[in-house]
Amino acid sequence: MTRYWAKVEGGIVRNVIVAEQDFIDSHPAFGGSFVETFKDGSQRKNYAGIGMEYDSVRDAFIPEKPFPSWTLNETTCDWDPPIAMPDDGKYYKWNEDTGAWEE
Repeated sequence: MTRYWAKVEGGIVRNVIVAEQDFIDSHPAFGGSFVETFKDGSQRKNYAGIGMEYDSVRDAFIPEKPFPSWTLNETTCDWDPPIAMPDDGKYYKWNEDTGAWEE
């Protein structure tokens, strides 16, 4: 079985590697630790990526906050916009200046 590990230093993911448990056990993280991450998000909420935060209290990887107005969803540990994106099949991007979705 393929296993993925995030090297975490100071609460920030510095690298993500593929390794077996014996490799992790025999190679110290030098100033950090290895935390297992799961591509399907079945554990630790999100698959780890470089620069993400690892919150040990929530036991979750949290992506960087995309915009100041967005809030952390405590259930998913992802960021929610102040207004839901329209669900009409069109492409939208968030405009932080206007606080609205733009087509």
